Amino acid sequence: MTINTAAGERVVVIGAGQAAAQLAMSLRGGGFAGPIAVIGDEPFLPYQRPPLSKKFLAERPPPDSLYLRPAPFWSERNVEFMLGVAARKVDLRGRTVTLADGREIAFRILVFATGTCARRLPLPGIDLPGMFSLRAIGDVQRLRPALDEARRIAILGGGYIGLETAAVMRSEKRDVTVVEAEDRVLKRVTAPSVAKFFDRTHRERGVDIRLGMRVAAIAGEGRASALRLADGTAVEADAILLAAGAKANDELALAAGLDCRDGILTDDVGRTGIENVYAIGDCARFPSRRYGRRLRLECVQNAIDQAKAAAAAILGSPERYDPVPWFWSDQYEFKLQIAGLFDDHDAAAEMGDAATGHFSVEYRRDGRLIAVDAINEPRAHMLARRRIAEETSGDRLPRQGAA
Repeated sequence: MTINTAAGERVVVIGAGQAAAQLAMSLRGGGFAGPIAVIGDEPFLPYQRPPLSKKFLAERPPPDSLYLRPAPFWSERNVEFMLGVAARKVDLRGRTVTLADGREIAFRILVFATGTCARRLPLPGIDLPGMFSLRAIGDVQRLRPALDEARRIAILGGGYIGLETAAVMRSEKRDVTVVEAEDRVLKRVTAPSVAKFFDRTHRERGVDIRLGMRVAAIAGEGRASALRLADGTAVEADAILLAAGAKANDELALAAGLDCRDGILTDDVGRTGIENVYAIGDCARFPSRRYGRRLRLECVQNAIDQAKAAAAAILGSPERYDPVPWFWSDQYEFKLQIAGLFDDHDAAAEMGDAATGHFSVEYRRDGRLIAVDAINEPRAHMLARRRIAEETSGDRLPRQGAA
């Protein structure tokens, strides 16, 4: 069955997260009066995801406490949600989206806001019961009861989610082991001095962190009960969390014929190579003049601001999107706030004293400030965002299609 009501004007969004919510609000705020349909494979309205590994995991509030807006807000704005059903196929020539239940939804404008999923590791035993990920409300609903029954928790990955979950588990007095293949924690997101601070913080609170360790297999008789490491040792556990990073949900777009490279390639306002087809949020890879390459950002700021940029383009007033990214992580009493991208720096300087738990690190390239990590220094973070914007302005756009 094909739904054609006002299809000539319909905007269809695949994905019902932060980016989708912002797009719908920005379109309505900009005067768009046509139908808006949002397709989500979860049974929940758009919600905040950062608290999943922090407050939501620790305090167990109801799912609707995370909602960005209540149901009446959306109905008042005539935004239709098709929840609990996945999009299975996109026909760009026929301008339809086929859902898992067989329905076909016609569109004039299509927006991919499909986000990310936990990166799956090709390990024996990865599908055993007792293995968990933490990317959605449903993940927490499965994980939390297992944690309540567990004394020993093994976490595979020392990034944001792994360390935030470790902090929650230690606050509950559970034994926690973090296994990280790299030579330090937080390697993708911050430099050695900040990683060293959080490594020490977790160890002082009783977390067993094992660096440079490769996992060979997940062991267990009918249920995951240990990580078998490449050196022959084992980490026994009552529950195992896979927190080894995320990958873009771009399979649907790739199958439809869009150009994807760990993310759907777009221009600087969210447009793909197909007319009236956009991609926004964690699943989109866009060109940044500021950083001289394509970026795919996994953060709330990007989801919101890129959705605004795409909405403006849909409404006929495109403005180039080239942000100073910012991120945050809460671990114990420490808030890490990151502005900019540090990975191409050639100089770093620490401000303050890490021993006090209040300090920041500035990263520069060719003398220009490109990133700042601030630990319990909110003012330094806010100032950094403005300073980075000023010092990285310029026109260094990579060629279209550059990775």
